Amino acid sequence: MKRIAVLASGRGSNFQAIQDALAAGKINGEIVALLTDNREAYAIERADTAGIPAIVLNYKDYTSKAEYERDLLTAMQDVGADLYVCAGYMRIIGPEIAREFSGKMINIHPALLPAFSGLHGQRQALEYGVKIAGCTVHFVDEGLDSGPIILQKAVEVLDDDDEDSLSERILEQEHIAYPEAVALFCADRLHVSGRRVKILPEANNQ
Repeated sequence: MKRIAVLASGRGSNFQAIQDALAAGKINGEIVALLTDNREAYAIERADTAGIPAIVLNYKDYTSKAEYERDLLTAMQDVGADLYVCAGYMRIIGPEIAREFSGKMINIHPALLPAFSGLHGQRQALEYGVKIAGCTVHFVDEGLDSGPIILQKAVEVLDDDDEDSLSERILEQEHIAYPEAVALFCADRLHVSGRRVKILPEANNQ
């Protein structure tokens, strides 16, 4: 059973989706900690309800990003998880943390990468006029939303969509894709070769 730690900054709806999948027996793992940069994050309440320890490193209490990331790296090392899941974590992961947890840290982005990386992927998609948007689960590397892609889910862009309506439909797919990707990782079914992630067949239990 894999040890999972979740990093979140806000409401934690993807955190909840992963919790629900764990409770349903769809993932061979357990969430052992929540790490958050925001003492007011609703994800903390979700963690408390589930009996999951919450580690709060309030970003506003730090004088620099470097100081914050030193404490975050130490906290992540202390947790000792097999997988670190960025679920609405709104800080760019620094290179030292990315290197330390290479192949063990994943993120979800509300766009079909490599298109529309960075902030407001849904808004970028609408402004560009694409007909298909979606979400991407990927490994974290030292770049911005640039790590090897694990899963993608597509969403049709409707003529009357605004940022809120498109974001809502993409979020529905995030709640499907993220638990699926975590389950694949916890089943040792992801093989990374360069930029390509191969999903291995399910093990034969016979």
